[in-house]
Amino acid sequence: MANISTGSAKYEGFGKDGKGHVSTGSGALKDQPYGFKTRFEDEPGTNPEELIAAAHASCFTMALSFQLAGKGHSDGTIETTCKVTLEKDGEGFKVSKSALSVTGGGDGLDKATFEECAQTAKENCPLSKLLDTEITLETNFNG
Repeated sequence: MANISTGSAKYEGFGKDGKGHVSTGSGALKDQPYGFKTRFEDEPGTNPEELIAAAHASCFTMALSFQLAGKGHSDGTIETTCKVTLEKDGEGFKVSKSALSVTGGGDGLDKATFEECAQTAKENCPLSKLLDTEITLETNFNG
């Protein structure tokens, strides 16, 4: 059984002067502004790389929570930041890196188990599998 999620975008005007809006099927994001200025000039709004970073951070964090639960841990906290790098690639651009940084700890959890589970989550979360780019991981155990 496949779970299908949807997103949509509308762009009015073209190039640097165009303005877009992005929405998710769930309604969590509705008509959020995006465009050249939100991507490259710090105008308020979002951009595709920020959305990928949020998606990767949330996917990885959930995968790590399931890894830890599988090791018998039931209480703790995980916080993940993801930085997605967009860089020039010939005439266009490419996403070249997704850098995860996770901090966490919990009941009876030790650093070695946390780091092992984090590595497994990095390699196996669905978004890590989707992204064909360098994915780095920094762990910060606070047990």
